[in-house]
Amino acid sequence: MRLALGALVARQTGNQPIASSLSLVVRTLRHGGLRKLAADLRRIDQGGQFAAVDYQRWIERNDTFGPAEQELMKRRLAGLASKPLISIVMPVYNTPEDVLRAAVDSVVAQAYENWELCIADDCSSMPHVRPLLAELAGGEPRIKLALRAENGRIAKASNSALELVSGEWTALFDHDDLLAPTALAEVALLVGQHPDAEIIYSDEDKIAGNGVRYEPYFKPEFSREMLRSQNYFNHLTVYRTETLRAVGAWRPGFEGSQDFDLNLRIFERVDPANIHHIPKILYHWRALDGSTALDGAEKSYAREAGKRALEEHLARLKIDAKVEAVPGAAVYRTLHAVSEPPPLVSIIIPTRDRWELLRNCVDSIQQKTSYSRYEILIVDNDSVEPETKAYLGAVVTDPKVRVLPYRGAFNFSAINNSAVSQANGSIVALVNNDIEVISPDWLTEMVSWAQQPDIGCVGAKLYYANDTIQHAGVILGIGGVAGHSHKSFPRYHEGYFSRLRMVQNLSAVTGACLVVRKAIYEQVGGLEEARLAIAFNDVDFCLKVREAGYLNVWTPFAELYHLESESRGAEDNFEKQDRFNAEADFMLGRWSLANDPYYSPSLTLDREDFSLSAVRKRVWPTTMDAGR
Repeated sequence: MRLALGALVARQTGNQPIASSLSLVVRTLRHGGLRKLAADLRRIDQGGQFAAVDYQRWIERNDTFGPAEQELMKRRLAGLASKPLISIVMPVYNTPEDVLRAAVDSVVAQAYENWELCIADDCSSMPHVRPLLAELAGGEPRIKLALRAENGRIAKASNSALELVSGEWTALFDHDDLLAPTALAEVALLVGQHPDAEIIYSDEDKIAGNGVRYEPYFKPEFSREMLRSQNYFNHLTVYRTETLRAVGAWRPGFEGSQDFDLNLRIFERVDPANIHHIPKILYHWRALDGSTALDGAEKSYAREAGKRALEEHLARLKIDAKVEAVPGAAVYRTLHAVSEPPPLVSIIIPTRDRWELLRNCVDSIQQKTSYSRYEILIVDNDSVEPETKAYLGAVVTDPKVRVLPYRGAFNFSAINNSAVSQANGSIVALVNNDIEVISPDWLTEMVSWAQQPDIGCVGAKLYYANDTIQHAGVILGIGGVAGHSHKSFPRYHEGYFSRLRMVQNLSAVTGACLVVRKAIYEQVGGLEEARLAIAFNDVDFCLKVREAGYLNVWTPFAELYHLESESRGAEDNFEKQDRFNAEADFMLGRWSLANDPYYSPSLTLDREDFSLSAVRKRVWPTTMDAGR
């Protein structure tokens, strides 16, 4: 076990936060004990997760800025119709001399030259700071200084720096970090393509004291629910200066989460289509003692400030919800109120024989589900076993249960469409017969999201019987068509930058446990019966819902077991394989699957574990824009 634990930590280095490995160990011990921890470590040590392209090799292949890249960037910049002034806001307080000098040097070294660096010293007590700032500004006319007479903390210092800004765009820069040499150039190029942009954010990594880069954070395109869960914009973020000033810039009293508060306030007044992501590492977050980069827990006061910022954001939008800080993660949970009276939910369960499996599913719903307003529609697809027929005859004595016969070959799409047409509920839940409830409030959680006016499909967190993850959302393009996020990760793992612990928008979720309003289901024509009888019908359905203007959501707070189509069996003969291939071809012809907006082009499409891709993919335009 000692070797496996070492392997776990070692494989995290350079690709995932080391702290999450240690947190995983603690959570697994707490919930599953030593035996469960040993089993998870054996799986990891056998190559399950984190076996990825080494980040240093990835940098060499994808993120160098040598003579050839410099010449190419010059040509790209020369093609710009205009070169906007980008102002960099940098509050300073007692920064070590070498660190501060390196930060400023990284700005001076920018490939894009039309910038100004607006520094506000927050009354540093260390004697070297102001003389050094004077020296740096004296040799570079693009550096402006504001010397505060008293310490006001980061929000006030940032506002002092903002007073110096004359550029159309304002970038945020911490006094102890580094900009990639192409950072401002990439921003200028994006503005040239999207002149209506309001917020621009990039990918980031961390940099150790010895200069080694690690923990790259390859982010998705804009995801409203992810932003409310975590300030994933973080570094580098650039704002239209006019908008930044219009919202009042940084608010004192939210220190530690002042940027999160700012992002939420700006989001409230801009078109989400004008929030843009640059899928490149443009910012190096320095890991120093006491910094959030090294250990987020060292600034725990930020957690409470972030919770308050999110509560006020929801209140301003008149969203009836509560906010919780998720234990052990830098993540917030929004708990929406379910309407009164709660809507009737029609739980649709297709089945054929295997009565023990069905009974386990139905019993778990009846005995463990705290949400009370539901009906269960069991769709019997030609069961022949006497035990199954006996069970179906007995289960309908419950007034909440109906059995609907469906004759003919198994067609998952047609079966569900038929049942939805007979459902009494305003919300439908597609549930496989091999599902078993874990969390009593699973349906309350999913309904609370499905009731939101612009939310479409809602997916759950599903586990295999061995407590590894079966489904945490669907990622387009993996394996050609689509794959499951974080498949086979241990149950208590945080996932890629806490993605297993936060509500987020995704392109699709599995139909093994999917909740959606009946009106939306009917609006998009339900599941595709003719071309997608078995596979990918749930993905296709989610993409139709997305195309209709709704956001799909995955929540980790609805937990269930999924035994993966035990009653139907595997794709184990030529006929089934031919059908599967035809369904895959149909999906590839109907949808743009190569560029999932909620998955970075720098991450692999060969695995389901958020490993690095050996070569960063080129992002082509897609009709499926991310989160409104």
